Amino acid sequence: MKVITANFVTCSVKECKTSPNSFPLHFHDAELEMQELDFQPEFIRNVIPRIDWEGLRVTANELGFPSLPETKPEGEALYDEQTLKDLHRLLLETQVMEGRLICGNCSHEYVIKEGIANFLLPSHLV
Repeated sequence: MKVITANFVTCSVKECKTSPNSFPLHFHDAELEMQELDFQPEFIRNVIPRIDWEGLRVTANELGFPSLPETKPEGEALYDEQTLKDLHRLLLETQVMEGRLICGNCSHEYVIKEGIANFLLPSHLV
């Protein structure tokens, strides 16, 4: 599961739909794998406006990445090559191979195995 994916998912438990604590899901026992990819600055510039920046900062901190800037890059900052490379490494090259995503609202755990998160809920939580 690429880190970028975690920024677009929230807890699927019905009671969590309206809770701000259901996002971001929190990584626990994450085993990371780095997969080198060609640097794509234009893709990063295009995805930044869609990113929940505070959620990404929480995720980056939990995974042990250096702290991201407090504010989302805008304007000229979108052309700072080092910032774009750091975001590329975090969002696209970092893959969580094993671990769990845990909801901050209901504590439901989504297991990650072989890089795939299982977001299927048991019937009593749907």
